[in-house]
Amino acid sequence: MAKVTYAAGIDTVSGSLAKPKKKEGHMCGSRLYIRKGDAYNRSTPVLADELANRQRFATVSAAVAARAKDVSKITQDQINFNAQKNEPGGLKTMKAYLWSLEAAVYDQAHPQG
Repeated sequence: MAKVTYAAGIDTVSGSLAKPKKKEGHMCGSRLYIRKGDAYNRSTPVLADELANRQRFATVSAAVAARAKDVSKITQDQINFNAQKNEPGGLKTMKAYLWSLEAAVYDQAHPQG
């Protein structure tokens, strides 16, 4: 028999937490894990490469969000996206296309040495 311990802020759970998959037929594979406590303590220190990757992700993510709303670039970006999406190696979503553009700009401005 399963034992349920509710996390802070959860009073009740009602209904199915996930839909069953047709091939499996039941929910044995679905589990929900909640970590107790507010903080997670790492067992290893944060490396310089990880900090650089976090900085790159944050910068490119903000640039993609800004470019997606920039009225002066939307039309040309859509034209260029549609031209490349059906080509071999073309990116299939607009967000992936914008990420590739902004990541290239970031990488050019911040060469890894």
